[in-house]
Amino acid sequence: MARRALITGITGQDGSYLAEHLLGQGYEVWGLARGQANPRLSRMRRLLADVQVIRGDLLDQGSLISAVERVQPDEVYNLGAISFVPMSWEQAELTAEVTGMGVLRMLEAIRVCSGASRGGRPSGQIRFYQASSSEMFGQVSETPQTETTGFHPRSPYGVAKAYGHFLTQNYRESYGMFAVSGILFNHESPRRGAEFVTRKVTLGVARIKLGLAADLRLGNLDARRDWGYAGDYVRAMHLMLQAGTPEDYVIGTGRMKSVKELVQAAFAAVDLDWERYVVTDQSLHRPAEVDLLCADPKKARVQLGWEPSVSFEELVAMMVESDLQLLANGGDPDQEGSWP
Repeated sequence: MARRALITGITGQDGSYLAEHLLGQGYEVWGLARGQANPRLSRMRRLLADVQVIRGDLLDQGSLISAVERVQPDEVYNLGAISFVPMSWEQAELTAEVTGMGVLRMLEAIRVCSGASRGGRPSGQIRFYQASSSEMFGQVSETPQTETTGFHPRSPYGVAKAYGHFLTQNYRESYGMFAVSGILFNHESPRRGAEFVTRKVTLGVARIKLGLAADLRLGNLDARRDWGYAGDYVRAMHLMLQAGTPEDYVIGTGRMKSVKELVQAAFAAVDLDWERYVVTDQSLHRPAEVDLLCADPKKARVQLGWEPSVSFEELVAMMVESDLQLLANGGDPDQEGSWP
């Protein structure tokens, strides 16, 4: 009998790659979606016709309980969130409700459906994955960051993620749930939303190359991140739920690149000089910047056997090529997002 997975955030970048991966592993995959009139959901259905969709909302406890009761999943992957960091300052309360409290509601749905009680009694057979984030580290106390590095988030998004992370640990310890968090560092792909800096860069480069734009406006070019390929990172999510014991893992490449280096790689992919086209704009800086993030993924490598397979340069070139094709074919990234 096929194992069954329920994914929140199924229409996002990570949800789509994870669904593909799990389908390839022989899973029956269900995706939680807020409604049927969703352009991203329609695109997801075209790409992943074998995914079954159930209605539910991380803001609505009852809908999550109903979804878990109906699907009866072996594994739940909570990827749903308001994940665009700048938006979290503009809609801080909503970010807290979805990205933070949404974790509590999903954990409670699993607990209720499993009949768990306090004292460490195992919570049924449902295994839970929480999408934690390197943004929880914020103003870092050490570099690189490990599973034991302290948190100092610098955005409402990072704070909400830290809340969800600690809740996952608490439910694991209080109810004996197989609940884990993946502290994933920045991971990108051609399916990344157009509002994120990596995709903003690759779309901007593609537009300039095709004569559709004259320049590319960016904020802080000195911020450094550990960037990897989303398709690699969903493999790590799955591996965490196959482990013998529930533990949290840092997932990243262990290599930092600045936004400036991202820009250089993207323009190099189309043989253009980036300095001729890039304009820095102070209005695009964050209220509180995270200057550098770099993972130490040793634990995942040793315990899970996980390694990234796509280099930074390969990732950037992949994204630029995809955006060149999208724009050349008349696609609208703002309408079509990052989906084919």
